[in-house]
Amino acid sequence: MSKHIKIDFVSDVSCPWCIIGLKSLETAISRLGSEVTTEIHFQPFELNPQMPAEGQDINEHLAQKYGATEEQSARNREAIRARGAAEGFTFGMDKRARIYNTFDAHRLLHWAGIEGKQVALKHALFGAYFTDGENPSDHETLIRIAEKVDLDTVSARAILNSDFYASDVRAQEYFYHQQGINSVPAVIINDKHLISGGQTSDVFEQALRQIIAMA
Repeated sequence: MSKHIKIDFVSDVSCPWCIIGLKSLETAISRLGSEVTTEIHFQPFELNPQMPAEGQDINEHLAQKYGATEEQSARNREAIRARGAAEGFTFGMDKRARIYNTFDAHRLLHWAGIEGKQVALKHALFGAYFTDGENPSDHETLIRIAEKVDLDTVSARAILNSDFYASDVRAQEYFYHQQGINSVPAVIINDKHLISGGQTSDVFEQALRQIIAMA
């Protein structure tokens, strides 16, 4: 008999390890086949909540935040690119030059969850930023991405031009911070099992098998 699992995937659309982790998790789920049914809820986390609208140069940002040299950043980017390629995701490293604020993207994701299109929008946002180098804080960009996944553009524009869902996103951010989530991705299974970081599909598969065996 198929087991049902609830997955809360706490992440930011500007976090490269989050898309790597998501792709790995989805591969693991596909390997389980009919053994499980899943529902994935993307929960908000902002890596840089104070980032201004214009963003910041990525090398400057990494140097300030982590003390990374340009050489270290280049090595890290190559490791991320290679891992992404192994998971079937393309990082356009030559196109992504800046870090941006992602709060409005999280508001749209909250709405997309209500509309039943959160997974599609999450993937589209990851692709827009990491593959195409687009700005996930720009409203016109967000509206165009929403349209690509068949979300209503009039509603998307109304949300972005207001504070709709701002309190919901803030409340979820606060909740997960209070639960001790200080880095992402954080994958929470059935509200009690935590898998941290951009793990491989093998790690996710093993963890999911252990969890469903206990269910």
